[in-house]
Amino acid sequence: MTVILLRHGRSTANTSRVLSGRLPGVALDEVGIEQAKGLIDRLAGVAIEEIVHSPLLRCEQTVAPLAVDRGLTPRVDERLIEVDYGRWTGRTLKELLDEPVWKIVQHQASAAVFPDGEGLAQVQARAVAAVREHDRRLADLHGRDVVWLACSHGDVIKAVVADAVGCHLDGFQRIVVEPASISVIRYTDLRPYVLRMNDTGSDLAGIDGRGREVDSGQSVPGGEVGPAR
Repeated sequence: MTVILLRHGRSTANTSRVLSGRLPGVALDEVGIEQAKGLIDRLAGVAIEEIVHSPLLRCEQTVAPLAVDRGLTPRVDERLIEVDYGRWTGRTLKELLDEPVWKIVQHQASAAVFPDGEGLAQVQARAVAAVREHDRRLADLHGRDVVWLACSHGDVIKAVVADAVGCHLDGFQRIVVEPASISVIRYTDLRPYVLRMNDTGSDLAGIDGRGREVDSGQSVPGGEVGPAR
């Protein structure tokens, strides 16, 4: 199965540099709305069987135009929700720079637990489990390789990509996931293959495997500073 990991479009929190976390009502701004509409053309050459998204508004808004265009009813998965940043929620990134946990997030993410929130290791565990579970479900349902799309948040997607490339969570800040960017992972019985990372606009035709040869055991041809919002 091949999953398109889509970060939501630019939101009002992105431009204000506020760590919105799970605050309700954080919507796409004008740029984000256009990014969402643009997905129709960006993914025109890809047959998508299912759309799954975080329950937060900005993800719902991001996939809505594509879902209407494809005649798909999106599925909500709570495990793809934004990180619970606890007492950091709603604060500006500038004021968080002096927090002791900030350095841990940057250099030892696996040990980072947000005050009254969740740890990044927990985030990775729930998100990877969600992606792999949907992958197995769709494999059983269709009996063939298909492409599906998961819309989530920056840190969540970075954690999934880190797992796919075999990177320790402590190094996940090296991965950049911009608003409306696409990262693509193909899961096989042998290992995951990362086909795209932080793609913000190129033609994605072909990621569904058409025209691509994969030999067993061979590779497949083929930010944020601080927490993502």
